[in-house]
Amino acid sequence: MQSHPPEPSPVDPPALQPPPRRRRWLGSLIALLIVLLLAGGAWYLIKRSGQPAGGPGFGGASSTVGHAAARQADLPVTIEALGTVTPLATITLKPQVGGILTEVLFTEGQTVAKGQLLARIDSRPYEQALMQAQGTRVRDEAQLEAARVTLTRYRTLLGQDSIARQDVDTQAALVKQLEGTVITDRAAEAAARLNVEYTRITAPVAGRIGLRTVDPGNTVAANPTTGIAVITQMNPIDVQFAVPQDRVPDIQTQIAKGAPLVVKAMDRVRSTTLDTGTFSTLDNVVDTSTGTVKAKARFGNAGTTLFPSQFVNIQLTLRTVSAVVVPVTAVRTGPNGTYVYVINEDRTVSMRAVKRGESTVEVVAITDGLKVGEDVVTEGGDRIKDGARVQLQGDKPATGPRAGASSPRAGGSERRRQRQPQ
Repeated sequence: MQSHPPEPSPVDPPALQPPPRRRRWLGSLIALLIVLLLAGGAWYLIKRSGQPAGGPGFGGASSTVGHAAARQADLPVTIEALGTVTPLATITLKPQVGGILTEVLFTEGQTVAKGQLLARIDSRPYEQALMQAQGTRVRDEAQLEAARVTLTRYRTLLGQDSIARQDVDTQAALVKQLEGTVITDRAAEAAARLNVEYTRITAPVAGRIGLRTVDPGNTVAANPTTGIAVITQMNPIDVQFAVPQDRVPDIQTQIAKGAPLVVKAMDRVRSTTLDTGTFSTLDNVVDTSTGTVKAKARFGNAGTTLFPSQFVNIQLTLRTVSAVVVPVTAVRTGPNGTYVYVINEDRTVSMRAVKRGESTVEVVAITDGLKVGEDVVTEGGDRIKDGARVQLQGDKPATGPRAGASSPRAGGSERRRQRQPQ
């Protein structure tokens, strides 16, 4: 019998041993560090969000603002409005008599003088009518002269008692009748002469003539709906605008003083002054729909910079006052009224209530609450509050706590330079 060796029994796997104590201690330390880092980050964020605006922070956290000094200046009190250029006279050249237009003696757009001949109408029919009226007048004047001679003779005979008084009275009535006829003839002659003059169309005023509507050779009628052309007076010229009814007493007060009120006409963007004139007059009624009163100003318009029906911006200067002024951007409005931020010597700001007066596009007058020379914030006021620390434009930026400290490397270099032999 063969003996078989015993089969090896399966080896049991080694049992899992618990981790050593050092590894567990290291994991706990890492978890503790993570918790501390999270807590420190949360504390830093809370501290940073609770820091006041404009207060000092890392690297200098004060807000940079624009500033300007309050100054004494002469501030013009003005009224600004939108105006329309209105010519003093706009005349349509309409023929007073009909006929053939024989000549046109002007150029479209030409500047014409008063009394200048502009066009001619065929005058021959009217000259013939004038001659006829003259002939009738001469005939009736001869008859009147004969009747007066006869009346004188009859009165002589009546003194000699050689004629009846009735004949004398009849002759006297005939003389009166002929005198009336002669007066009528003279009027007809004057009308005929006037028609001859109407065949010459002249400029009633000096101005700029527009486009021609009728060409030579056409037949024109007397007093047509449309004329030959239109003349517009350019020099001088008026501008009509509206002023608020609340400013009417100020205007009337200045007019009563006798001083002329200066008016400027500016272009659409108020960048160029087209012309300077004087205030003319106010209308006699307030427009109830707008609460304004129409007004007019007159301009010389020597350079023809103002054109009829043009829209311009009007600036009427009432008077000039001396006041403390600051830029318009420095004045702010809050729940308690208007205020400014005044910059103190220690670069902190103080909110100060002020009273504003007249203003222009650039500056505003401060009637109370501010003195000449005090600096006010003009830009960046929405990022600060009362008591905040600010930095002015142009100042050097604030440095950190380590600014100016020599680095070890720089100090070592300096020490090495000092140890070098001279």
